[in-house]
Amino acid sequence: METKPTFEQAQLHLRVYEERRDDRLRKARDWYFQNYWPESFEDSMRIAAPGTEGGTNFMMVISYWEQACALLNYGLLHEDLFFETSGEFFGVFERIRAGLQQGRDMWNNQYFLVHMENAAKRFEAWSEKRSPGQIAKMREFMSQMGKQRSKQAAG
Repeated sequence: METKPTFEQAQLHLRVYEERRDDRLRKARDWYFQNYWPESFEDSMRIAAPGTEGGTNFMMVISYWEQACALLNYGLLHEDLFFETSGEFFGVFERIRAGLQQGRDMWNNQYFLVHMENAAKRFEAWSEKRSPGQIAKMREFMSQMGKQRSKQAAG
């Protein structure tokens, strides 16, 4: 986007940020980044099974980012401003990417997390244009972190 954010977009952006500071959502985000390291859909169901505390945390995090990405995708948030200041959604999406289609098939909902997926695709292209190699480095780091967490959990 080659334009500056409008006042309304900036105000909504600040509101999205303020919601992110909610105590319960902050705890869910902390849990997500410490504990949610699935390698498959089956891992995801084990780590964040519906009806468990982990499942509640998982749903809080992904539903928050899905809503924020929907606002972005509908043009209510300024894309550059969002991408420059809200990269966390991409890290959230990267962890669900591998099992997403299985989840969509299981619940017969091909639109499950489609806003986050579409925003993640645009963010990846945006990042590669601005900082080539950034996404590959982030994925490499996340992979190493996931392996470390798996070792810690196993031993």
